[in-house]
Amino acid sequence: MHKKQPLLRVLSALVAATALWCMSPAGAAAAAQCEVDTPVRFSGLNWESNLVLAGIERFIVEHGYGCDTSVEIGETLAMLAALQRGDMEVTPEVWPGQIEVAWEKALKSGKVLAAGHVFDAGEGWYIPRYTAERHPDLKTAADLKRYARTFADPEDPARGRIYGCPAGWACGTLNANLLKALQLEGEYTMFAPGSGAAQKAAIVSAYKRKRDIVFYYWTPTALVGSLDLVKLELPPYDAAAYRCMTDPQCANPVPTEFKSNKVVTGLNADFAKRAPRLHAFFEKLSVPDAAIDDTLGWLENQGAEPEDAALYFLRKYPDVWQKWVPTDVAERVQAKL
Repeated sequence: MHKKQPLLRVLSALVAATALWCMSPAGAAAAAQCEVDTPVRFSGLNWESNLVLAGIERFIVEHGYGCDTSVEIGETLAMLAALQRGDMEVTPEVWPGQIEVAWEKALKSGKVLAAGHVFDAGEGWYIPRYTAERHPDLKTAADLKRYARTFADPEDPARGRIYGCPAGWACGTLNANLLKALQLEGEYTMFAPGSGAAQKAAIVSAYKRKRDIVFYYWTPTALVGSLDLVKLELPPYDAAAYRCMTDPQCANPVPTEFKSNKVVTGLNADFAKRAPRLHAFFEKLSVPDAAIDDTLGWLENQGAEPEDAALYFLRKYPDVWQKWVPTDVAERVQAKL
């Protein structure tokens, strides 16, 4: 009987130590239990803000909610289709206005949900300020008709070149329809760079050399914030005209200002149903303009990777992200930073 007491004391000590460990930061992190038993799959749309958001969200989902995650790089419409099929669970940055027809169909299918309000985003055609100063009469996108030689295409000098969005992006439809609406098809080529990195490189290279360039870009981005640019004017926003411009089959596009986009998180509906705590997290996720601009600026200036920028954001803006999650989740995430 007395020989058992040391063993009981050892077991009691182990139980007490385990309880203390579970209450510690490391134990709390290990105690997180994911709602789903498979990795949460994120769409890695190939532009900076989306990849940074994916990094932020994956870190929180992994360390705060105890889930495994994965990310797959792809284009907007392909990833939307994957979201509907259930091949992806989360798309961190959906611009509904840019893919209006496809997004409405996805929502009506009942297979996709829009969660939260991540931030407001915009689009436009830009020229450097030095170009605007050289050509003070160039104020609107329609004025480009008189300036094709100023923006001569290196591969076809008789035409001008507008640097559009990378090949395969949904904004390609918008830009192609806007070119047609402005009756610039005969004077300009809408050039589609092979990637977002190639698009940025072409713009930065021209800017550093003070060469005239006209290009499509979007906000929030580090590039627009770091360069002195002028946005070309377009006619006031018209909902019907814009809706047609998002449609590849638009027969008679009419020029209109780009729509200001309320960016949301896209969720697979079945996943949202199976993971209500994660669904609640994505509903609350919202990033102030100053925070995302600063984070993207840091990414640009440091030449860092999106995963590094995600950690930068999480360490610098706990007052922002801790509002998205319950206290226990926030504590587990903070313990890993």
